[in-house]
Formats: sequence, C-alpha cells, structure tokens
Amino acid sequence: MNSIVSALKNVGVFHIATIDGEQSRVRPFGAVEEIDGKICLITSNQKDVFKQIMAHPCVEMSGMNKDGTWIRVSGKLVRIVDDKITATFLDREPQLKGMYAVGDGKVEILELTEAKGTLYSFGGAPQAL
Repeated sequence: MNSIVSALKNVGVFHIATIDGEQSRVRPFGAVEEIDGKICLITSNQKDVFKQIMAHPCVEMSGMNKDGTWIRVSGKLVRIVDDKITATFLDREPQLKGMYAVGDGKVEILELTEAKGTLYSFGGAPQAL
C-alpha cells in the first residue's frame, strides 16, 4: 500500500485545506483508498469542497496519530470519471453506500497527484512518507 494512503488511513480522520476565493477552508475527511496505483478520495459534486477543488486543485491535508505524531500531505486533486474505480472505492468503504452510488450524478472520485507527505513528531526529525 502507498505510504501516504497508509498514513492517512492510520490517522482515521484527516483534514483537507482548500481555497475559496481568497479564504482558506478546512474540513474533515475519513475515506481514502489506493486504486490502480492512484491515491483516491471521494466527495459529492454538490458540496462546496468539490467546487473549490475544481477551481484550485492544490490542497494540503493533515492528521494526528494517537501517539502524538502527525502527517502533512500536499498535492493536486484531479477528478476521475471511471465507474469501475467508483465501484471499487464504495466496495472498500461500504459505510458510504448510503450517501453515494455509481451513476448517481453526484459522487466524485478525486485522485491526489504530485503527492508529497511528511511524518512529524515533537522529538525527532521529519520523515518523508
């Protein structure tokens, strides 16, 4: 499994920062999957976060582990239109099937490209993911 996907899954809930005009916005996400070698996230095209990402695809994510270490991940989110990837994502994250379905007209899969991740702690040097 990709080390960035593993790190995001390990923290459970991670936060994504986007740009909304001249204002930054942050919100929690909890689902990430590696599918066909791609780091994938899921959202709805009805949400402001999707519109912000489409306008400004550069994002940063952060999450804290139970041991006090934390991660920061940056990259660009790019829309993927592929029913097979959407179905795979939903099969791996079945708790989302009540909100999304393949072909529902609102589910969106986003690939994190140009991903760079770092693990931080208060007592040691940062480590690349």
